[in-house]
Amino acid sequence: MKTRFSFVIAVSVFAFTVLAEDKKVPPEPPKAPKNAVLEQFKQLAGEWTGKEVSGMNEGQTMQIKYKVTAGGSAVVETIMPDSDHEMVTMIHPDGDDLILTHYCMLGNQPQMRASAKGDVKEVAFKFTKATNLKSDKDMHMHDAKYTFVDKDTLKTEWTHYSDGKETGKVVFELKRKK
Repeated sequence: MKTRFSFVIAVSVFAFTVLAEDKKVPPEPPKAPKNAVLEQFKQLAGEWTGKEVSGMNEGQTMQIKYKVTAGGSAVVETIMPDSDHEMVTMIHPDGDDLILTHYCMLGNQPQMRASAKGDVKEVAFKFTKATNLKSDKDMHMHDAKYTFVDKDTLKTEWTHYSDGKETGKVVFELKRKK
């Protein structure tokens, strides 16, 4: 009887321990080191509106949404959300740099790199490669520059290439929607 009682207690303690383990909150994932430039992009979270001030559609009204995702390690930029011309840009760190991948309505995905060190008010991304681009001579976005004018004003400049050379720039001036 004593052995049976000890067995019941041992099983009960084991079951209680297993149940208690199930109730534990999973540990938080490790936090990425702070990157001042990425932090600047994260501050864009929300809706923005403005105009194309230079480019093929000068004067066109623009809507852009920014969202922080992936546990705070990336920023999603959605240009002209819910339209036929919607495009998405992902910005995330890669070591000491930032990577931008632009999912373009042209059907290609240029990737650009910017230093995450230095001035956080102006960030210039330079072309590194692209997917779904048969040749560097095909039309694609080649560079992008973000100028953080103030917490509610942003200027973006996109440079497109064709036939291996710059063929124009599109400049947006944006204000945070309140």
